[in-house]
Amino acid sequence: MSEIHHVAVLGFGTMGAGIVQVTAQSGRTVTVLETSQERADAGLGHLRSFLDEGVRRGKVTVDGRDEVLARVRPVTDVAALSGADLVIEAVTERPDVKKDLLSRVAAAVGEEALIVTNTSALSVTDLANAVPRPDRFAGLHFFNPAPLMKVVEVVRALQTAPEVVDALVAFTESLGKDAVVVKDRPGFLVNHLLIPYLNDVIAEYDAELATAEDIDTAMRLGLGYKLGPLELLDMIGLDVHEHASASAYEATFDPRFAPPPLLRQMVAAGYLGAKSGKGFRTQDRSAQ
Repeated sequence: MSEIHHVAVLGFGTMGAGIVQVTAQSGRTVTVLETSQERADAGLGHLRSFLDEGVRRGKVTVDGRDEVLARVRPVTDVAALSGADLVIEAVTERPDVKKDLLSRVAAAVGEEALIVTNTSALSVTDLANAVPRPDRFAGLHFFNPAPLMKVVEVVRALQTAPEVVDALVAFTESLGKDAVVVKDRPGFLVNHLLIPYLNDVIAEYDAELATAEDIDTAMRLGLGYKLGPLELLDMIGLDVHEHASASAYEATFDPRFAPPPLLRQMVAAGYLGAKSGKGFRTQDRSAQ
């Protein structure tokens, strides 16, 4: 299998920008597809801001920042992805949107390019059916923020060829990340374990077992976690967790994955965590 020199990333949102950064930092050329020039410019601005913050904190040099930005080419035409060795899809978590885009991109890049999805909740095996030669399709699940999180899940669909898994592990390690190979199951490995844990915490908070602050303090200091579970939910986004939880429940009918009533209520009220200014810890509801 050929070396991966040119990477195409589909989507220049928060997740896409992080993937673009770590890939460009590895010395590779990155072409980023967005739906409009406005969205492409916004993604480039987000990437520049993240790199500028790295410069301010002494984590990135000025030359390093400029080299990364020089390797990134935003585009709005699928045909511009021709020649990519690897395509990483990071668009909205809707199967119809992903399948339509993956089908169009597969035609543009040809049958030798590897194609992966960064989905955190959808079936990789199902998405693989959207492309010719699904044996070259897999999941490559980065965690947010991608430049800082060390682990990447390499998700093996039923159709994925063994040599594709090996190539993706090597690619992941070349980014300075640790690759974990997992099978295609709802939530893969990390979220399969994390979702029930977070749902249990939400239910206990709703039952007034303890305040949000005390729950987070107990889990941080008692188990050595860097973040408490309710702090983590606010950072992830309550709507994001609700979607992942509901998707896992719909795929398994396992009650551990069912979104708790309080979670659904908070999302309906617009309490989405840090991004909305209201959440479990961003604005403690116990004080209302």
